[in-house]
Amino acid sequence: MAVSADKLLIVGPAWIGDMVMAQSLYKLLQSRHTGLRIDVIAPPWSKPILDRMPEVNRAIELDVAHGEAAVGTRRKLGRRLRSRGYRRAIVLPRSLKSALVPFFAAVPVRTGYRGEWRFALINDARPFDPARLDQTVKRFIALGLPKDDEELPLPPQPLLRTDEENLRSAVQRLGLTPTPATVAVMPGAAYGPAKRWPADRFGALAARLAGAGSQVWLLGSESERKIGEAVRVAADHDDVINLCGRTTLADAVDLLGAAAVAVTNDSGLMHVAAAVDTHVISLYGSTTPRFTPPLTERKDVLYTNLDCSPCFRRKCPLGHFNCMMGMSVDDVANVAMAALDGRSAVRAQPW
Repeated sequence: MAVSADKLLIVGPAWIGDMVMAQSLYKLLQSRHTGLRIDVIAPPWSKPILDRMPEVNRAIELDVAHGEAAVGTRRKLGRRLRSRGYRRAIVLPRSLKSALVPFFAAVPVRTGYRGEWRFALINDARPFDPARLDQTVKRFIALGLPKDDEELPLPPQPLLRTDEENLRSAVQRLGLTPTPATVAVMPGAAYGPAKRWPADRFGALAARLAGAGSQVWLLGSESERKIGEAVRVAADHDDVINLCGRTTLADAVDLLGAAAVAVTNDSGLMHVAAAVDTHVISLYGSTTPRFTPPLTERKDVLYTNLDCSPCFRRKCPLGHFNCMMGMSVDDVANVAMAALDGRSAVRAQPW
């Protein structure tokens, strides 16, 4: 088997937002290594995201359930990849199972963070310093640097390609009317309710935006269809359209690219919106913009930054949910209207 100096295998993350942020690593690697071809192992659902990254040569599907060890499946894939002659692999997740495929593929250099007894699987083990690597994107790009390089470069901004033909098809199929004032609203967050601004407030916001002339698209997965419907019902306006569960991930990328503004919880689609250069208004509850900010200059971030923040819990452990309840409809609407007017209404935050 010949080992190619221009082939790199990356084990990608399992969440939409993390997959988008990982593009910063791919961009950094290609800027430093001319002719590098990057193949990414990822869940099947992520292929529409990887297909929009010009830095990715091939998306390699690993079809296992989230959290499943599936050692046999990983061994089979690894052995199948041996003939491709990868020189190096970078394992972004920190779990033991994530390091199995490069090991079974006999990749000579396997880079990743120490942890979960991976010492036999990761032979270029890096120390994990949460103080230095205080953002997800920093944790990704650090693995692309030489082992003795302590200086982190500014992460390149993710930028996903959009597909005009797919956009036209989606708009026609869904009966939408894009305008320069279209607003995308993402009321869900897969992690849990502590990351979600209340649906009735999203509804009041959507009604106000629609009343001012915007068509409002509610975007999310099938599992968020009920949340989207609650927002639509609360808005009670014909120009507030529930698209949750009605689009593919590729459709969502293109619809977000066509929107003027996106109002969103801290979710995977927040990062997609940032990566298609749409103005993002992000609402943070139990998490923090210090750790997973939208990677764009075109953003406004609302964060109450309470004494109990961030708790990173799925549900509020104190029962009051003040991190989200402290954001009024007026607060968010004022920022959204300012963004539609081409200006930012949020001053620099202490976080």
